[in-house]
Amino acid sequence: MKPLIGTVAAGAIALASLTGMANAAETTLRLSNWLPPSHPMVKDMMVPWAEQVKEATEGRVEVQILDAPLGPPPAHFDLVATGAADVAFSAHGYTPGRFVLTDLAELPFLTPSSEALSVAYWRTYQAMLADAGEHNGVKVLSVFGHGPGHLFTTGRDVTPMAELSGAKIRVASAVTNELAEAMGMVALQAPSSKSYELLSNGVADGIYFPYESVPFFKLDSLLEKGLTVPGGLYNVSFFFVMNQAKWDGLSPEDQSAIDSVSGEALVRMTGRAWDNADAAARDGIEAKIDMHEASEAEMENIRAAAQTVYDTVRGKYEAKGVDFDAALAMLKEESAKVAAE
Repeated sequence: MKPLIGTVAAGAIALASLTGMANAAETTLRLSNWLPPSHPMVKDMMVPWAEQVKEATEGRVEVQILDAPLGPPPAHFDLVATGAADVAFSAHGYTPGRFVLTDLAELPFLTPSSEALSVAYWRTYQAMLADAGEHNGVKVLSVFGHGPGHLFTTGRDVTPMAELSGAKIRVASAVTNELAEAMGMVALQAPSSKSYELLSNGVADGIYFPYESVPFFKLDSLLEKGLTVPGGLYNVSFFFVMNQAKWDGLSPEDQSAIDSVSGEALVRMTGRAWDNADAAARDGIEAKIDMHEASEAEMENIRAAAQTVYDTVRGKYEAKGVDFDAALAMLKEESAKVAAE
């Protein structure tokens, strides 16, 4: 009997092994992430998307969110393009001068909602910007923006606006860099992950940030005053991309499945997550930080400063042969449609 039992046991082990092999993912996508696990872009975008990919591909494709990033935030596009990572997320503005058409989504006064802006931006990107080739080497899974951004300071008065003259402000991109300078401030460009260090050490007097990011990066203990305008002073454009060769190696069935949970479906999920995070953060911020909404007289000054930014972005579009006015009109129109849903 012992030999028979051994044979049966061996067969059971072999069968279990074969079953495990059959159920194992055919492809694992390594996602390099530089944000903490509790950030909305991780827990409410990357994690759900990874689960949706696995479900949509019936387990053939799995996404592994790495425990540590493979490089700093500005390196993440190239990490994907070269194949060091399969998937990654970051801000276009972290590599100045490389992406110019994406500046459209960062302009002042665009929208009170991340979801409305992000869906409109994705539609505009597909219709008018993708063919310009700024994302060659990767499969673009989504482009999107965060909620409306505001100006916060560690103590500098934000009204009257002359009090901001010479203030050193952390910015995220060329658009916020130019807006800060047009408003009479000194721009310091750095990733969001460096914000606490810059403010706590007195290197920066303030920061452009959406509501969500202030408590998340623990800045509500450092910041004292804030300036808001309808539609936001700015937004930030982000990408979520996959290595092109990795994408090309997937079956058409799995490509279609991943597309079904990416694109507009993904940007809607992302936008809602950011809007929810902004709403959750706003009450706490306004209880700790003296927030000032710009008066109409102050808005005239801000609009004049913003016009220089709009003119610069228009020039970049002209250099690329893309109709800026048409793209801006589409972005605004689509954003209004989504906001009205």
